[in-house]
Amino acid sequence: MLTIGAHLSASKGYTAMLKQAQEIGANTFQFFTRNPRGGSAKAIDEKDVETFLELMKSEGFPVILAHAPYTLNCCSAKPETREFAINTFADDLKRMEYTPNQLYNFHPGSHVGQGEETGIELIADALNQVLFEDMTTTVLLETMAGKGSEVGKTFEELRAIIDKVELKDKLGVCLDTCHVNDAGYDVVNNLDGVLEEFDRVVGLERLKAIHLNDSKNPFNAHKDRHEKIGEGYIGKDAFERIINHPALRNLPFYLETPNEIDGYAREIALLKELYK
Repeated sequence: MLTIGAHLSASKGYTAMLKQAQEIGANTFQFFTRNPRGGSAKAIDEKDVETFLELMKSEGFPVILAHAPYTLNCCSAKPETREFAINTFADDLKRMEYTPNQLYNFHPGSHVGQGEETGIELIADALNQVLFEDMTTTVLLETMAGKGSEVGKTFEELRAIIDKVELKDKLGVCLDTCHVNDAGYDVVNNLDGVLEEFDRVVGLERLKAIHLNDSKNPFNAHKDRHEKIGEGYIGKDAFERIINHPALRNLPFYLETPNEIDGYAREIALLKELYK
């Protein structure tokens, strides 16, 4: 069965997100842990969490994906920005334990002129501060498009971060189809080759989720503008191959396309038709 969902608003709580996901034909969902452009987080409603966990089990939701705010930059040149990132990250991981065994995705960060090596060191250092032995959450490094000074535009950069982290078993990767297309990985014409390279550099066992986004920009553009499924440079045929690929078909897929809820419902219906 295709495990697919969209990015939903967390404003009304976990149970409301699950029910909204069901309304659009989804069996998972992604959400921001807090204000994506700020730092504030809504208080955890333990009764809502209890209801949600029961529904998750009874309704067959295998996993959900929490997304860190965009303001979290672990490799900023500013110490106060890095401190904010580490404090936010640590708080998020504590909050994630209310919903055990889920996924938490973050953008590795932008080194803002310090260079990739320094960026990688700072990101790994942050992870070594926030990961803890008995956590149940798997933290995912997201593949990036290579816009500006983003770290994570190559599989080698992701591997370099992982290699410097002590609790490696807590880490995985979320592959964003728009981002890897824009970064120069040809998922349209050479999906097998891209996945073989990922396996060689990072290891397919670390691939835990897919952000399913078309791209407004051509291959290797090093930009980051998502498009609706089938309406961008990746195209519907490539998405059919992606969701049915033996190495990917059993992973959870998350839509971050420029859509309202009804648009997500149409995309989910389309992808279910393409899933064999």
